Amino acid sequence: MSDVLIIIPTYNEIENIEHMLDTVMALPDGFDVLVIDDGSPDGTADVVRTCMKRYPGRVHLECRAGKLGLGTAYIHGFKWALARGYGYVIEMDADFSHNPADLTRLYHECKDRGADVCIGSRYISGVNVVNWPMGRVLMSYFASAYVRFVTRMPLRDSTAGYVCYRRSVLEALDLDKIEFKGYAFQIEMKFKAWRRKFRVVEIPIVFVNRQLGTSKMNSSIFGEAVFGVLKLRMRALFSRDA
Repeated sequence: MSDVLIIIPTYNEIENIEHMLDTVMALPDGFDVLVIDDGSPDGTADVVRTCMKRYPGRVHLECRAGKLGLGTAYIHGFKWALARGYGYVIEMDADFSHNPADLTRLYHECKDRGADVCIGSRYISGVNVVNWPMGRVLMSYFASAYVRFVTRMPLRDSTAGYVCYRRSVLEALDLDKIEFKGYAFQIEMKFKAWRRKFRVVEIPIVFVNRQLGTSKMNSSIFGEAVFGVLKLRMRALFSRDA
């Protein structure tokens, strides 16, 4: 068994998931992968089951009944990883917006260079986003600036979804008390790790808009982030454990 688990949540990713799993399996670090599928009607889970036969003991699948939210999928995966003794856990998307080659960089930043949380950042060295509409780039960039202003967290890309966590971070956070499900989930995890004095670092990545399949982003997810950040900050003012 690998010491590193990659968690990939899916909903209708049949166009991407087999190629993604083949690509990750070919990387030199020998990562394991857990796909968490929220009842995709397009047959995503069946493709993963085929890959499980090709990569026994390395590709795993958890199926949930219906769309329960990105945050709850990752919490499910974190608990799964902790129960099985993984030392490092990495979040990533299924649609190749996150370059699988960067998995090695995220992992070794934690394993070899002492980071507790390593973020694949779109904005640490300019704006490294390809094929997004300008409106979405601006929304994402200024959302991170807003988070930085409200929380005082010194991160350029607090909403990033390409993140490596050391096991000790996940053990220290009360995963049952992580409240948010969308963009705000990503912010909440980073904020709580930073508040507990874990070493949170960013490394530059290039984020490429998906070529196949449909984006799951919507205005309600963005709205949750806007108001969730204020809630996180207010709670932190009155509680050490926030």
